[in-house]
Amino acid sequence: MNPKILFYDREDELKFLESRYRTNKFEFLVFYGRRRIGKTALLTHFLKGKPHIYFLADKRGSKANLDRFLELASKVFRDYKPVINNFVDAFKYIRTKTHGKRFVVCIDEFSYLVEKDPDIPSEFQRVVDEVLKRSKIMLILCGSSISMMEKGVLSYRSPLYGRRTGQWKVMPFKLKAFAKCLRKLDIENLIKVYSVFGDVPAYFLCYDQNKSFAENIKGNILTKGSFLYDEGEFLLRQELKEPETYFSILHAMTLTAGLSKLASLANIPAKDTSKYLRKLESIDLVERIHPMIAKRKTRKTLYFIKDSFLNFWFRFVYPNKSELEEGRVNGVFMYIKNDLEKEIHKGFERFCTRLLKEGLLLKSFHFTKIGKQWGRIKGKPKKINTYEIDILAVDEVNKKVLACECKWKDGVNAEEVCNDLLKKIGYVEWHKDRRKEFFAVFAKSFRKKIDVFDGKKVFCFDLEDLKHCLGK
Repeated sequence: MNPKILFYDREDELKFLESRYRTNKFEFLVFYGRRRIGKTALLTHFLKGKPHIYFLADKRGSKANLDRFLELASKVFRDYKPVINNFVDAFKYIRTKTHGKRFVVCIDEFSYLVEKDPDIPSEFQRVVDEVLKRSKIMLILCGSSISMMEKGVLSYRSPLYGRRTGQWKVMPFKLKAFAKCLRKLDIENLIKVYSVFGDVPAYFLCYDQNKSFAENIKGNILTKGSFLYDEGEFLLRQELKEPETYFSILHAMTLTAGLSKLASLANIPAKDTSKYLRKLESIDLVERIHPMIAKRKTRKTLYFIKDSFLNFWFRFVYPNKSELEEGRVNGVFMYIKNDLEKEIHKGFERFCTRLLKEGLLLKSFHFTKIGKQWGRIKGKPKKINTYEIDILAVDEVNKKVLACECKWKDGVNAEEVCNDLLKKIGYVEWHKDRRKEFFAVFAKSFRKKIDVFDGKKVFCFDLEDLKHCLGK
């Protein structure tokens, strides 16, 4: 793999780090983001050619980590290992050895230290206030446990609150960078890869562009011993104290999104479900969504696994682990094949939503909100009294609304889709008397594209259109 690939979509992060480095004064930066997102690769790339200490903490507690930290520092300064009992004195030692010159100290997985020792934030408060504040040292604390980083560093209750000079949450790759990394793939296979492997570099960079989609799933995910085979289990055991309950919840979430059905499928008391879901949200694995247009305190809520790969893992790997352990990879793949196509359809919808959110389509519009829309239809019988719009985008300033439908199939009849959208948008209670309505249809291909339906502008996007907007 070309190492430059890891930095295709990290220009903003690197510019931020370099600008803070050039201030030549004390900086205290917090970098955080979910596991596998590329934080370590980003920081080690930034540190190249700069005087620094890069320390990767582990879960053995503050005493063992301090000992390793001092050993590393003594090697950097070509000195004997000092006899020191706390991080405050350790940073005094570093400050002495840097002689007032620019120097970077990066502590990765700082959340491990906080998890094992609740006094660590107070100790690092003293490090900042008593040792580093008037130095030229740049301190970077990085962590993967988002809840622990927020609690120990970013929260107003933390002793370190208000002391950082900057922070950055590292996010998955944007779609253009994702496409650039997988440049050998045509647009159809690119969307398939996005639907299964997602946009986290550690996952999609496993994809071998010289092999088929099926071969990659079987070889990289379903085969025992492959890098992604145990990933869902590994992540949960790293983050959670009782992962078994969460396994059940996340598997249920791949089958249904509503709260009551989740509790039933996961076989947990309904009253406890919200507690577990809040925890999954806090570690950035799950997102809670409401209809785009709804009352402020609406109870209409759906829950989704944020990452496409983890959604695939809990949907198809977790329930078939016994067969996969016995090496029945081909049998499992054949068994999941039909349901996999449905997951790709959902992935296509997420892909199209991202295109709009990232401003790669319909650039003349200025959408302020983009998301899913659903609700009840008044006066209709129970089984036909709901509607759903795949994507609803609104411009709240100019009172424009765009209703979108995503169809992962060929030969789509755009008129039929727009006729359906016309009915659905009529149920959306948002500035009905003065809004301007638009339709968009996304499909593999169309029987015939249209520009107007019922006096409303229509945008039809096939795979060729999506390819161009990604610069492929």
